[in-house]
Amino acid sequence: MDKNRIAGAGKEAAGSTKEAVGKAIGDRKMQAKGVAEKVVGKAQNTAGKMSDAAKRSAKR
Repeated sequence: MDKNRIAGAGKEAAGSTKEAVGKAIGDRKMQAKGVAEKVVGKAQNTAGKMSDAAKRSAKR
């Protein structure tokens, strides 16, 4: 498993948490930061998946 997948999943989780806390306390700035962090995490996770797929294809 590529390190980007792990880091991306962590950022997604942290972003979801920030978004939920921001929504709960009415802090739009925190909520927006959470959404942004989630998007970055998804992109990093996707990059890791692509890297894993390339490695699997190279082994064939």
